[in-house]
Amino acid sequence: YRYLIPAHQGRGAEHLLALALVRPGTIVPSNLYFTTSREHVELAGGIWVDVAVREATEPESLFPFKGNIDLARLEEVLAAAAPGEVAYVRQEACLNMAGGQPFSIENLAAVRELTLRHGVPFIVDATRISENALFVKEREPGYAERSLASLIRLIADHADGAIFSSKKDHFVPIGGFVAVNDLDLARKLREQVVVYEGFPHYGGMAGHDMEALAQGIRESTDERVVEAYVSQARYLGALLEDADVPIVLPVGAHAVFVDAKRFLPHLEQTEFPAQTLAAAFYLAGGVRSMERGIVSGQHGHEPYDGLELVRLTLPRRVYTQEHLTWVADVVSYVRSRAEETPGLRITYEPEHLRFFQARFAPLQPFPDLAIEHAAQAPALAPA
Repeated sequence: YRYLIPAHQGRGAEHLLALALVRPGTIVPSNLYFTTSREHVELAGGIWVDVAVREATEPESLFPFKGNIDLARLEEVLAAAAPGEVAYVRQEACLNMAGGQPFSIENLAAVRELTLRHGVPFIVDATRISENALFVKEREPGYAERSLASLIRLIADHADGAIFSSKKDHFVPIGGFVAVNDLDLARKLREQVVVYEGFPHYGGMAGHDMEALAQGIRESTDERVVEAYVSQARYLGALLEDADVPIVLPVGAHAVFVDAKRFLPHLEQTEFPAQTLAAAFYLAGGVRSMERGIVSGQHGHEPYDGLELVRLTLPRRVYTQEHLTWVADVVSYVRSRAEETPGLRITYEPEHLRFFQARFAPLQPFPDLAIEHAAQAPALAPA
């Protein structure tokens, strides 16, 4: 890309993009959503439109590219829109809300063709572009011999711009950026970065963070580095499958996603099974996970027919196999006591992004799930 505008982190970059492109009443078609991405669009008065493929919401489907966009649905949305009504089309790499699932180059190219035909900007959320490139190399015919760096470049070449949260692929605790080719858009972004982030040459980041980010970008193109990271998710996923724990398949890049609806079938979705399960994992063995279900939706707009997942996210370069084995043992233990686990109710929720700060109370007293109090704690499986 010709122009790069730094921000203090991914949601800062999302904010800049929304300020530059979204106007009240305009729409943003996307493969599902990411919470903060959608929030910034809606705060700017925009309307988020889901154009993900059906398989994205089917945890047991083995479809290899659940991050694909439904081309017929996108065509329908673009054709129905008035000139200027579509702010931009967004496609997220390794789609978080579907379980870390990639898109294919074939689908990406088709989306690009549609956006060019309709004169609409196309933005890739490239936060996990390295893992998406690895999956393309492994799963999509014709790309097995390509280098990871060349596939990352190929993905970027299909879009008018890209947005990054560098706390993922770039191995840093802070930072992000928007990258674009259009000079007028770059100028709009730079005007806003001065207001909200800092000067355009640092975007709210300290110099040492920018140097670390630059090194992280280099390392994110190293196939050995990315394979090592993805292999940890596969290892944890295999342990959970062996323990008959319902998870999203195929295992994604950055996490293993437990299907809370199948794990806790006695709970209604209004009893927040994913949030309940996240609490149970922590109570049982100190495993911190994250709800990706209706709590992540907005009050009054909960997707009651949607996914109800618990994300077991893997920090980069932190855990050994023994750590992951412990996580699997805790999840398996909670599975053995699933029927004892009550649901939750919300006692407090903020107006925006409620899943970050909402508070809950159990509908019935929780059982003592702590493994050390169990009559027979599970033995660690061999690493």
